[in-house]
Amino acid sequence: MGNTKRALINVDYTYDFVAADGALTCGEPGQNIEEKIAEITKEFIEQGDYVVFAIDAHKEGDTLHPEHRLFPPHNIIGTAGRDLYGKLKAVYEEHKDKDNVYYFDKTRYSAFCGTDLELKLRERGIKEVHIVGVCTDICVLHTAVDAYNKGFDIVIHKDAVASFNAQGHEWALGHFADTLGAKVI
Repeated sequence: MGNTKRALINVDYTYDFVAADGALTCGEPGQNIEEKIAEITKEFIEQGDYVVFAIDAHKEGDTLHPEHRLFPPHNIIGTAGRDLYGKLKAVYEEHKDKDNVYYFDKTRYSAFCGTDLELKLRERGIKEVHIVGVCTDICVLHTAVDAYNKGFDIVIHKDAVASFNAQGHEWALGHFADTLGAKVI
């Protein structure tokens, strides 16, 4: 596969976060990035870059999780709400058995918190992380902040991130560039 130096982190692009009737949906802004997120993901996979799917996983009735007080139940393990949304699901299904594709559960906003993501990136010599998904101002933001704090170069694909909060989305795009030194393309 070669010595991959960049990775794509797909954050939470699931039915519950994107579909019109999803439990915690971005709605149209999330649906509008479907083509772009699928296209970018397919391109990275086919070029041999490391592509990860960091997907929110919650247990039914978990009152100890801090999000329990903040959001309605979403991405419950064993439900269709956790399925990747739309064309991204098809891209994943087609390529899931490849060595450069890694799907894992996360239980906090950041894809790095409580997961082996950093280890996987470091053992591959990856220095640059590209981030796509939802929500721009929540899980994408917290993943980017952790990537920054761990010394990775960050690229945010502005046409492949979305939020249910338009102001939060715009603020986060500025924060990525101005505070985290990310390239927003």
